Amino acid sequence: MSRISAVLIVVAVWAVVYLPALGSLAIKGEEGRRILPAIRMLETGDYIVPQVGNNPYFRKPPLVNWLVAGSFKIFGVRNEWTARLPSALAVLAVAIAFVTIARASLGSGGSTVAALIWLTNVGMIEKGRLIEIEALYVSLSGLAIIFWLSFWNQKKSQWLVWIPPAIFLGLGMLAKGPTLLVFFYGIVLAVLWRTKNWQLLFQPAHFVALGIMFAILAAWAVPFAKTTTMELAMHKWSIQFSERLKGTNFQFLNWIQNVPRALVYFLPWLTLVPFIRFSKFHDDMRRQLAHGLAWGTLVPFLAVNLVPGAVARYSMPSLVPASWLLAMTFAGGALRWPGKLHVGNERAWAKVATAFVGLALIVGGIGYPLAALALHNRQQVTRVAATVNGIVPASEKLYVVNPHYQPVLFYVKAPLEYVHSITDLPVETHYFLVRAEKRKEAATTEKWNPRRTHELARVRDYSKREMILFEVSS
Repeated sequence: MSRISAVLIVVAVWAVVYLPALGSLAIKGEEGRRILPAIRMLETGDYIVPQVGNNPYFRKPPLVNWLVAGSFKIFGVRNEWTARLPSALAVLAVAIAFVTIARASLGSGGSTVAALIWLTNVGMIEKGRLIEIEALYVSLSGLAIIFWLSFWNQKKSQWLVWIPPAIFLGLGMLAKGPTLLVFFYGIVLAVLWRTKNWQLLFQPAHFVALGIMFAILAAWAVPFAKTTTMELAMHKWSIQFSERLKGTNFQFLNWIQNVPRALVYFLPWLTLVPFIRFSKFHDDMRRQLAHGLAWGTLVPFLAVNLVPGAVARYSMPSLVPASWLLAMTFAGGALRWPGKLHVGNERAWAKVATAFVGLALIVGGIGYPLAALALHNRQQVTRVAATVNGIVPASEKLYVVNPHYQPVLFYVKAPLEYVHSITDLPVETHYFLVRAEKRKEAATTEKWNPRRTHELARVRDYSKREMILFEVSS
């Protein structure tokens, strides 16, 4: 198979699995925390400090917000489709890296299989169709691993082995911090251990790569520190990190399910892992590489999932080396049926792989559009927004008082302006939204005397957080 044919196949599979009904379901979960700061960036011109409502958002670096803002700017439309497209494109980038960069290492067939495994596992199908951090973060981690493994395996110069991965790792830290280094160096250390190539760690290129990696992070962190209270940001980051390690609000039942839930992300391809036979590799170097990939995938996977405050999605960067390993065993004839089953291996495994890819095509091309059609009128966030839009004219400015995280605001048609408190509302206020705990203050204020506030509606999104819409009139 030519390189162009492989790329076309991968792009076609990606398009069928990831694009249908991409923007048909309302935003959910943490998507609003990626979208609302992007909108604020476009409105204020401040791309350094992400904001949810009128409050700085310190919990994550801003790369995903930048990409959403860029998508909105390029397409000139702010909707679910343009918001989620960066996630889908990040997934595609890894698949193309498999069939181009990794082709010399995995072969034409193995690299195509690796790309298809990556595109059609449960974890990436789920996250790649949402604008959450995981798709971007896992993809950047995966690109770093693919470039490092490919150039190391091809015996390229130390500069090619280390510098390109460092760029992706630096960007990955701008997406979610340094956790992806656990997965990258898990692979690097395990492969160098099995192949007895430790000296590569002490090459000048590696130290330069470390400098590049942290310089990319510093390019945002330094101006961020100058424009906001760095002590507060560091405090919040340290709390978030310590909460993960200590397991604040630890729940044993959820913790014990981390590993099974994380394994589900690699379905349906996980079912082939028990059939891997390392002894069937004919080349000792490839056998050692396979062992290194196995250990380098397994150890970080277990280590992250067993942290008391972890959740299953934190270990998703393991999906890339798992895809490489499975494709490598597929191409190397190291997948074998158990016992005495005499089945033509290549043809049988090809049929299994085709069935798995076909299942993903059905899920993406048919399943998601049908789900979007069935859920069209049952999405709480859009129903709440419809209530507000039915009351507040699109030409009227709607003031929002310290809303914290309210994804429903993405769907409100009236121009929004955020204020910190009711006392900050201007004289010309006509409509404003407040959180439920501020209802009494909003109802009794004499700020606009002789005009009064009148409660118009109470709205509650899927997270059960209630806001109240008031009108100021005589």
